[in-house]
Amino acid sequence: MDEQNKDPELNKNSGYGNEFKEQLQPELTPEQQFNPQISPIGAAFIGLIGGFFLYQIVGGLLTLLIFGLDIENAPVNGIRLMTMAGQILFILLPALVFSRLFYTDVTKFLRIKIPGWKEVLLFTIGIAILTVLLQNYLYIQNYFIDQLANSVPIIKTFKELLDTLNTYIEKTYGSLLKANSVYEGILIVFVVAVIPALSEEAMFRGFVQRSFEMKMKPFYAALITAIFFGANHFNPYGLIPLIVLGLYFGFAAYMSGSIIIPIILHFLNNFAAVMLYFIFGDAELISSKVQKPVELGSSFMLLLFMVVLFTGVLFTIKKYYSKAIKI
Repeated sequence: MDEQNKDPELNKNSGYGNEFKEQLQPELTPEQQFNPQISPIGAAFIGLIGGFFLYQIVGGLLTLLIFGLDIENAPVNGIRLMTMAGQILFILLPALVFSRLFYTDVTKFLRIKIPGWKEVLLFTIGIAILTVLLQNYLYIQNYFIDQLANSVPIIKTFKELLDTLNTYIEKTYGSLLKANSVYEGILIVFVVAVIPALSEEAMFRGFVQRSFEMKMKPFYAALITAIFFGANHFNPYGLIPLIVLGLYFGFAAYMSGSIIIPIILHFLNNFAAVMLYFIFGDAELISSKVQKPVELGSSFMLLLFMVVLFTGVLFTIKKYYSKAIKI
């Protein structure tokens, strides 16, 4: 019999030796781990441009071919199903295909990992505060836009163009949210909350941000991804809030190491908007254009208070992960 097997204490300690050897081995860089087949920056832009072209251009042309030019009078459930199919085929599927083509170990690359409930709770508290913060920011932003438009002719002209685009988008979005039955309401939740959360997070926080992270600092990777995420929604007045939301989703993906958390946050954000619309039926809930004047003093105070609360949540999250991740 082998001498090592005769000595239980030696056998017990041999495991520690293996662990020590593993600790001495240098940690693989993301590029070594995922072996990109092309430049990660190039891969990210392929995802951004490809996703935009497929969803906005190809998807738009297919919608026109199927429903014609009179979209407003097209069957709304048909538009909903077309929207859902477009998200899956032209955003979610390309994200998965590009990940498989350009990288190894797609599961780890896309951060497909079940998070702990404490992590989910921390980030959920953050999105609840951030939603109130951004809505209040919109009131203040739109008040000043309105004031500038009334005093500067060129800004007024530009604002009128934005209003035209914004009105068309909100009219389309509003028609998608009107439900006449419970079953229709469930379909709306899938179209507006479930599928976009899965598809857009897989593409933006999954494929695109992860690719950028291989060549730049995590913050800049998340910020650039968030800018494209905001622009992709074609919401002129809501651009800054959308970028901030995207940045928070990117922060959640990086800190938690799980794409599941930004998917949950994205779902909760959209689901809350749907539920508020179902309950109040108020068009202003889905509008981000200039509304009636607000009391600036109280709005600024509320905004400042929300910023302090949100900053506290961010520090709490960073402290929670401080032992595992350094940023």
